[in-house]
Amino acid sequence: MSFKFTEENLNRIQESRKKYPTALAAVMDTLWIAQDQNGYITNEVMEEIASVLGIDKVLVLSAATFYTMYHKKPMGKHHIQVCTNVSCMLRGGYEIWKQIKEKYGIDNLGVTDDGQISIEEVECMGACGYAPMIAINEDYYEDLTKEKVEEILGTLK
Repeated sequence: MSFKFTEENLNRIQESRKKYPTALAAVMDTLWIAQDQNGYITNEVMEEIASVLGIDKVLVLSAATFYTMYHKKPMGKHHIQVCTNVSCMLRGGYEIWKQIKEKYGIDNLGVTDDGQISIEEVECMGACGYAPMIAINEDYYEDLTKEKVEEILGTLK
């Protein structure tokens, strides 16, 4: 299967590229745009990014594999990330992680059979003063309790 950026996304990449001094510096934005289009990052996607940016594929691979925000396999329609780093852990992050795993019957990077939910345990989401927190796709929820989490999960359709 071959991957090619849409014309709209090529324009997004060109605009993004203007913000950076080198093509390599634009690799993270370009990975994000690719994931937005394809849903996850494959070898074909990385080859296309390397081609579009004019950089070596190994440089794309190193960014795609280092950062957890780039998915290497299809994830659920609602991708839930649960922070369990120190601040979140001290304020109930592991209890929330366990709650979500048990609710959906999946483990880290698992996807429900219907493809609606995936979950991921993450190290830090940068909101230590508002711990514990989760993210669902691009929406962040802070200062959570198990009850608040249950309300939030109840809104997912």
